[in-house]
Amino acid sequence: MSNKYNYTTKLDVKYKHFELIDISTMVKETKDKWFNQTLTQVNDSVVRVGIVEGEYHWHKHENDDEFFFVLEGKLFVDLRESVPSGEDRTIELNPGQGVTVTKNVMHRTRAPQKTVMLMVGNKGINPTGD
Repeated sequence: MSNKYNYTTKLDVKYKHFELIDISTMVKETKDKWFNQTLTQVNDSVVRVGIVEGEYHWHKHENDDEFFFVLEGKLFVDLRESVPSGEDRTIELNPGQGVTVTKNVMHRTRAPQKTVMLMVGNKGINPTGD
C-alpha cells in the first residue's frame, strides 16, 4: 500500500482459512519499523499483525471500531478528547492486554520498543484513518 507515511501496510489477506499462521517467522523476517499485514478474514472482519516501533500518526475511523491486542512489547494508545470522559488519555498495553477504540475517536499508537500486536477491524477499514 502506497501512502505518505513511512509504514509498510499490506492489506492483502495472507492466509486462507485452515492455513497455519506463523507470526513468529514474520517477526524474525520483518526489518521495517512499522509493518502491518492482514493475516486472515473472519466474516466481515480482518485480523492483522502489527510489528511496530515508534509512533503512528493521529487519525480516526469514522465508521469502524478497532481492537488492539499486544503479544510482545509495550503499546501506548493515545486518545484525544472525543473519548466519553471528554479528556485526553493514554492506555498502556502490555503482553496479553488489549483495548477497543470506538469509531470516530481520534487516536494514535506508540511503541517505545519493538512490539508485536494483533488488530481486528472491519475488512474495509483504512489503517491510516479516514
